[in-house]
Amino acid sequence: MESSFSFGVILAVLASLIIAANALVAVAVLLLIHKNDGVSLCFTLNLAMADTLLGVAISGLVTDHLSSLAWPTQKTLCTLRMAFVTSSAAASVLTVMLIAFDRYLAIKQPLRYFQIMNGLMAGTCIAGLWLVSYLIGFLPLGVTIFQQTTYQGPCSFFAVFHPRFMLTLSCVGFFPVLLLFVFFYCDMLKIASVHSQQIRTMEHTGAVTGAYRPPRSPSDFKAVCTVAVLIGSFTLSWTPFLITGIVQVACQECHLYLVLERYLWLLGVGNSLLNPLIYAYWQKEVRQQLYQMALGVKKGLTSFLLLLSARDTGPEESRESSCYITTISHSQLDG
Repeated sequence: MESSFSFGVILAVLASLIIAANALVAVAVLLLIHKNDGVSLCFTLNLAMADTLLGVAISGLVTDHLSSLAWPTQKTLCTLRMAFVTSSAAASVLTVMLIAFDRYLAIKQPLRYFQIMNGLMAGTCIAGLWLVSYLIGFLPLGVTIFQQTTYQGPCSFFAVFHPRFMLTLSCVGFFPVLLLFVFFYCDMLKIASVHSQQIRTMEHTGAVTGAYRPPRSPSDFKAVCTVAVLIGSFTLSWTPFLITGIVQVACQECHLYLVLERYLWLLGVGNSLLNPLIYAYWQKEVRQQLYQMALGVKKGLTSFLLLLSARDTGPEESRESSCYITTISHSQLDG
């Protein structure tokens, strides 16, 4: 009971941080979209929304661990909660892949990028992404072999989902996505290196700078670095959980459920806390917008405190100051 209570406290803190950080980044990106109307920013906003929903979904599990013995959660409710958690996590992972593909397309086809990735295409990709995510999350509800035959609280992933579901997610979803990540990154790095070499060659030969400049060259390495950090955080966060889940399927006598649910699952969910921190640090426009928002909050608090201090001075001081101002005004008029 004490271990479950401690895990519930950790889960509550993690959920609060995920919701707060991603909501803050979502507001900043929404303001940037209102200013710049960028398609790529819509994918960043979708990532923040997916991670926020993941924080909200895991916050529903907090009460299960804080009071699991007093009010045990029914299996149906636990299955629905874990389905929402899985759907939000899948949406977050797929959005990271969509961002990587968007940056890859911007470098691979710079002249046709805005023709291909227009508002309609971005909306279609986001809508299809959420549809696939909810199909993945709610798949065990329709496929009985992915469900546990017995249920024992508290509510957790393996309390309602069979390890076969983890094996299917790893083989069909995680590892193909990881290979696509590696392909995008390697090709982007190659293109960025070629562009950089072309610029150095032009400068060395004394060519006219305005005659030819590789498109989007200044932002090539920035996009490569952003994708590299996203891939690294995604891989380090979810790989231990999924690989250990595969080991659990292959070795039924290992009993790795406690390690999977108490440590490795939290590590994977922690990726939703890393994503807003990555964008707040690596994206200059997001960082500047957050700074402007902080300045706005500071000015608002300052004005509010000044208003409170003026109200606390009382009517006597206000009346004396007004009389003093009136006396000076009359003397100036007489003069």
